[in-house]
Formats: sequence, C-alpha cells, structure tokens
Amino acid sequence: MAKRPCSSSSSSQNPRLPSHLSQVDHLLRSFLSFPDSSLPISLDRLLDSSPSDADQSLLIDRVHNLGCLLLRAANRSARKRASLHNSVAWALPPDLTIKVFSMLDSQSLCYAAASCSMFNKCAMDPLCYASIDLTTAVPKVNNAVVSTMIQRAGKSLRSLKLGIVPGATRSPASSQPLVYTIRNSVDVSSFSWNDKRTRQGKESSILTRSCLYPLSGDNGATGTLLRRLHLYNIERMDNASLCVALAACPSLLDLEIVGLHAELRQTLMSVSSKCHFIERLFFESSKTGRDESLKSPTCFELVNNCPNLSSLSLRGFKLHDYTVRILVKGFRKLKYADFSTSYSITGTFLRNLGNDSGGNLLEVLILRDCMHLREMEVARFLTAVLAGDFKFLKHLDISNREGLASEGDWYQRSYNSSFIPLKQVSEVRPDVCLLAEFPSEGCFLDIDHMIDSDTISELIMQFPQSGHTTDGTMRTSSLESSYNSDQGSGNDEYQDSGLVIYEESSDEVDFLVV
Repeated sequence: MAKRPCSSSSSSQNPRLPSHLSQVDHLLRSFLSFPDSSLPISLDRLLDSSPSDADQSLLIDRVHNLGCLLLRAANRSARKRASLHNSVAWALPPDLTIKVFSMLDSQSLCYAAASCSMFNKCAMDPLCYASIDLTTAVPKVNNAVVSTMIQRAGKSLRSLKLGIVPGATRSPASSQPLVYTIRNSVDVSSFSWNDKRTRQGKESSILTRSCLYPLSGDNGATGTLLRRLHLYNIERMDNASLCVALAACPSLLDLEIVGLHAELRQTLMSVSSKCHFIERLFFESSKTGRDESLKSPTCFELVNNCPNLSSLSLRGFKLHDYTVRILVKGFRKLKYADFSTSYSITGTFLRNLGNDSGGNLLEVLILRDCMHLREMEVARFLTAVLAGDFKFLKHLDISNREGLASEGDWYQRSYNSSFIPLKQVSEVRPDVCLLAEFPSEGCFLDIDHMIDSDTISELIMQFPQSGHTTDGTMRTSSLESSYNSDQGSGNDEYQDSGLVIYEESSDEVDFLVV
C-alpha cells in the first residue's frame, strides 16, 4: 500500500526560516550570516574564475551596485526604526506636537524638521506655517525659500514677515528709522564681495519684486485669510508688485511697510480699495522727505473705505497739515498716530482736534523730528490738554533734534521755549508720558540720516556759517533745506505727481546664503 505524502516535508528541511520569507530573503539572510573575512576571498575567487576582463568588469560593477542598494536600504531601515522609537518615546501625540511646532519661529521649525523623520512629518503640517517670520539682519532669504514656506502654509497662512530689519534691538515701536540699504550696510562687512554676487547655479539671497507672487497662487486662496503682512527693506520691490500682493490679501488687518520703493499715494489707494478691514498701518519711507504724493482725495477715500483703522504711522513723508487733519479726524477709532520725520507738518492740524469725535480717542501721538513743527502750535495743543481735551492721551513725543520752529520764521529754532506748558502738563496729567527732548544748542541737520549720500557733498557746500542770537535760539542766513523744499512748510495743494518707477540697477549686490 502506497504511503501518503507528508505535506510538511518541505518545511522541515529549513525549520529555522519563517515560512513567509521568499527565496531572495533566504539568500540575503544566508549572505549576511557569512563571516566578514570570507567575502573578499570569495569575490577574488569569482574574479579569477571569470574568463575575460569584460566579465570581471561586469562582476565588479554588480558588486558596487548591490553594495549601494544594501547601504541605502540599511539607512532607510535605520531611519524607520528610529522614527518608530521616537514615536513611542515622544510623550506628545502628533496633534499636540503640531500645536507646539506652530508656536516656533520659522528658523527653529526648520531645525526641528531636520532632526528626525517623525518631527519632519509633523513640521510639514500647514498649521506650522500659519505665522512665517523670515526677517534677518543681513540678506539670507531668497524667493525660493519664501515660495516654499507659503506653499506649505496654504490657506492656513495668517502672518508673513519678510526682509531685512537692521539691528536686533530695533523695533517698529521705537523712534529709530528701520530703513536699510545694501550699499550702506555695515553689518555685512564680514562677507566677501565675491560671495555677494550671484554665482551660476546658486540662488541669490536677495528678495525681488516677485517674492510675494505665491500669495496669489491657488486662484488667490493662499492670501485670502492673511491677517498680518510686514515687509522690510526689499529694495527690488516696486509699486506694481506691492499692489498685486495687497490685492491678494482682502482680510489684512496689520500692514507694515519699511524701506520699499513704493509711492505713498499708490500704496494707500491699494489699501483703501482692497483691504477694507485694515486696523494697523505702518509705512516708513525709503526716501525721507521726498515723497509728497499724498493728496486730499486719497485721504478721504482711505477714511471712507477703512473705518476700522486704529493705528496709523506715516514716517518720513512730506505730509501737509490738511492731509494729516483729514486722516486724524476721519478715523473715528484712531488711538495711535505717528508722523515722525514728516517734513512739512507745522502742527496746525492739532487745532480743535480733541473736542469732537475725530481725534479725541488718541492715546499715542508721535511728532518726533518734524522739522516745521511750530512751538506755538505745540503750546496750543498742550493748553488744550490742560483744559481737559484728549482725556485718553497716554504718550506724546514732540522731541526734535533741531528744536521747534518759531512762529514767524522757520529758520529760527527754539530749544527751550518758556511758553510751552510742559511742567504744568506733567503736574496736571501725570498719566501722560511727555517726551520733549531738544538739543542744548543749535546744530545742523543730520545729513547722513535724512538725505541720500549722492547729495551730501553738494549740500555741505551750500551751508553757510551760523550765529546764535541772544534769546538762546539759532538763526542761519540762507539754510538750504535737505529735502529740496521751499522755505515754508509747503502746505499748499500741488498737482498729483506721477508714479515713480524704480529700475533695478546693474550694480545691485547679491548675497548668497551663508
């Protein structure tokens, strides 16, 4: 009688090998079990047994390929095991890890993403890029980095900060200018000039006018929910590219622009037509005192279309009292106003400002270094404060490094006016922080800070000798204005100037990422 075949006879031949492994798995396991010293000897014997040089070359290439494949597989498996270990050892679940990562600054987030694959996976969540801060002290970020960050954020993007902020201690709330240019930077002196120029095959670390184009991606959905946009000293960004970016951000609440080659009138027109929910607007000119494009119609349009504005800073522009008055009285919720280094302001806009709904909610008013600010207007304003107006005022800055202008003559400067009731205001309103810093004696304008270096030598030649009068003020016979302006404050309506176009010059300096 024939014996029945045994179904387990094949498996009993290799009792130590799991049944689910393939033949290749068995071979690899046997291969890995060989002693390390035997492998080179075996390879030499195989090469000696090959009949021709061509066969030996093919064998060597095959060994190289297999070695590379095994190395990559081993590295991948090691990362997988490490990730599994981290996921078990890490105390937080993925959703909380993403929440923690969303609180990190952009650079720290990149460091965390590079530490392990588990963190990298969590760091790719769009919520981690809701607030992107790529500001640096020197140029290190290019358009590709910005585009990658914005694409990762997608519709979750809420805050975006780009550009160069000079000095770690400076902030937009300070009175120090934030304008920075590559040509006059001293922070980049440690870099080689060869490294500052674009090299073939390497991305420049200079942001250009197209750096904000990703906000218009996905049919404009990326920038739809953006709430905060801060742009600092992006020299190659012009009016057209800025207007395109603002058009993609209809929900913008906080806009900060420093050192861009953008005209004030064009920018405010874009804000009033596209950003109706804006609450804070900070704009510092790259050319102090040169931009006088703002006119009354633009002010009225901004006031009517952006009623929620509570903080307004226009620094370094040639503003006139009638336009400033339209803005201050028009914004019913305005609490913070900063018109520092506004050349043409005399202070007449302050008259009767605190006794009605427009301007009486001001908590902070900064008029630092307004060259035409008159001491008589300051005295009238402080008298109104003593009379009970501006009940919410907490901070007032009328400091001027050139002193206040006298009533009859702008050239006659006052440094210690006796009829400005500074002491009385400090006694009656101790809750008000009053800054009135003036030089002890007359001095010329700070040319390096207020004008281009191209006109410094020309203006120095025009400065005459000065003399001091007996009342402690200083008078010059014919002082040429550093703003190329007339002797008066310039509070007359001029024709609207055309859009200034800034071209990229061939001598722009490019920085490479270091």
